[in-house]
Amino acid sequence: MLSFAVFDESGPAKSWPARLAHLQGAGDLPLQGTVTFSNGRLLCEKTTPETAQLVVQVHVDRPSLANSKPPLLTDTGLGVLSLKTCLLPDRDQPYLLNLELARHQIMEFLNKLEDWNLVDLPLDNPVLQEFELARRSFTAALVAQRHEDDTLASNPTTNPASNTPPTAKPHGHWDFSPQADRMARASLAQALDAGEKLAVLAAERQMPQRLSGEVYNKAVATMTSLTGEKPAPGVPLAVPGAGTCVVATPPVVGCAISPDVFSEPIQRTAAAISDFVVMPLRWIDMEPSEGKYNFTTTDRWIEWAVRVAKVPVAAGPLVDLRPHCVPEWLYIWENDYETLRELVHDHIQQIVTRYRRTVTRWTVCSGLHVNSNFKLSFEQIMDLTRICVLVVKKLHPAAKLQVEIAQPWGEYHAEVKRSIPPLMYAEAIVQSGLAVDSLGLRIQMGQPASGQSTRDLMSLSALIDRYAQLEKPLAISALGVPSIMPQAIEGRDGGVWRSPWSETAQADWLARAATICLAKPSVQSVCWQELADGSTRAEMTGGGLVTAAGVAKLAAPRLALVRKSLRENKPLGAAATDLGA
Repeated sequence: MLSFAVFDESGPAKSWPARLAHLQGAGDLPLQGTVTFSNGRLLCEKTTPETAQLVVQVHVDRPSLANSKPPLLTDTGLGVLSLKTCLLPDRDQPYLLNLELARHQIMEFLNKLEDWNLVDLPLDNPVLQEFELARRSFTAALVAQRHEDDTLASNPTTNPASNTPPTAKPHGHWDFSPQADRMARASLAQALDAGEKLAVLAAERQMPQRLSGEVYNKAVATMTSLTGEKPAPGVPLAVPGAGTCVVATPPVVGCAISPDVFSEPIQRTAAAISDFVVMPLRWIDMEPSEGKYNFTTTDRWIEWAVRVAKVPVAAGPLVDLRPHCVPEWLYIWENDYETLRELVHDHIQQIVTRYRRTVTRWTVCSGLHVNSNFKLSFEQIMDLTRICVLVVKKLHPAAKLQVEIAQPWGEYHAEVKRSIPPLMYAEAIVQSGLAVDSLGLRIQMGQPASGQSTRDLMSLSALIDRYAQLEKPLAISALGVPSIMPQAIEGRDGGVWRSPWSETAQADWLARAATICLAKPSVQSVCWQELADGSTRAEMTGGGLVTAAGVAKLAAPRLALVRKSLRENKPLGAAATDLGA
C-alpha cells in the first residue's frame, strides 16, 4: 500500500480534495490506479507492485525566510500547482505528503543545478541561499518527526502486549506531528521558489550564447571533430552524448489566430508581436458538411499575413480528433477505421493543395496519442500519424512538417487505458524514421481541462529537457494561460501561479515561461495559443492576448518585448523575468 498523511491548519485533515491526483512509475510513465482520501490519508491503489510517485495538485505557501509558521492557506502563496513525490516503495505506514513533495523538489533542484551547468554559482547567490533554507527546513521536519517518535516511545498510548499499532499519536497523525508538517510545508515553498528562480537564471545565462550562435558553433566544432566532416550549414545538430538537438537559427515567436475573429485592431496586435502566424485548420470549420469546404475566413487571414504583414504562415493541425475539432458527420465512421483513414487522406489532400503556395510549415496532426474521442488501437494511431506525414510530404515536399504532442505531461494515460504516453508516442515517431522536421509541444496551464493543470517553472523547463533528449528540434506550438479565473469543472481545478489569474498574472507568466522555452538550444519557436478572445472555437476562456473588442491585454506588449529582444540579440532583462526576493 502507498499512502500519505495529510494535515490542514488545525491538524490531521478531516477532508482534503485529491485534485488531479494520479500515479506515475519510472520515467514519469503514468500508471493506472486510484487515489482517494480517507481518515486523514491519501490512499493510492495501484495495479502493479512497482515503485510509484504521486502527482497531486496542492496549495504551496509563500516562502518564509526563517523557520516560522507558514502563512495560512487563505494566502495565494506560490499558487495551486501539480507537484510530485519521488518514486516510493509500498509500506504499511503512510508517508508525510508535504515532506515527500519537498524531498522531490530538493532532489530536482540538485539535479538541474548540474544539468544546467550552474554548479559554479557562488554560495552567496540568493537562489542558493534560499535553497539552503529549504534544506534546513527539510531537516527540521525530519527532526520534528523523530522527536515525536521519541515521545511516543516514552509515553505509549496502547497496551504493549497488543499487536495493534496506534492509529494516532497524542498530538500527531500516524508517525508525524503538526510541527513536522509545518516545517515540510516551509521546505516545499522555499525549494519550489528557489527552483523557479534557478530555471529563470539558467535561461538568462543561456540566452546570450543561444542568440550569438555560440551554442551552435560549438556543436558544429564537436561534430566536425567526431566525424571529420563539417556539417551542412544551418542543419539542426544532435551531438552524440549531448542529450539534445541544437538548432542553427535564433528562436522566433508567433501567435495562433482563430479565423473567425478578424478586425483591424487585432491585425495591428498580430503584426506587433509575431514573427510568424499560425492558422488552426480545424476539420469542423474547414468541412462542416461532408464534401463541402469553407475556406472564406481562413483565406482572408492568410492573405493578410502574406500580402500585408509579410510574415510566414504555419498551419494546422490538419488532423485533430478532439470533440471540438471534428465535424459531426465524421462520427458515422468512428468504428470503420479503413473509411476513416481514407477520409483523413482526402481531407489532407484538399487542404494542402489549396494552401501549399502560402504555408511554409504544417502541423500534420495533433494529440492522436491521447485517443480520448475516437477509439483507435496503437497500430491505428501510428498508421494515421504515418499517413498524415506521408501525404503532406508528397503534396508539399518543400514544407517543414511537425507532429504536435498534446498534454505532454501525460496524466491522461492514467485514465485512458487505450492512449499512448506522450514520450512513448514521440519516441515511436522518431524511431520510425518519418520525415518529421520537429516535434510540437502543446503547453497550456490554468484551465480545468485534462492536461492543463498549472505547473511550476522548473517543471516546465525540465519537461522541455526530457523531450530534447529525443534529439529532434522542438516547437512550443501552443503556450498559454488565462487572464481570468476559470470556474472549476467536474472537480477539476486548473490551479494558479503565484496569484489568481488576471491580465497581470498572465503577462508575468508569459515573460518567464517564454524566456525559459526560447533559451533552450533545441527550441526553434514559441507560439502563443490564441491571439484574441471571442472566437467560437476558443479553447481557453480569457486565453488570448487581445480582448474580443480588440483591446490589447498586458501580455501583448510583454510578448512584443520578448520578440524585440530576440531580434536585437539582447537578453530579456531582469525587469521582465525577476521573480522577486
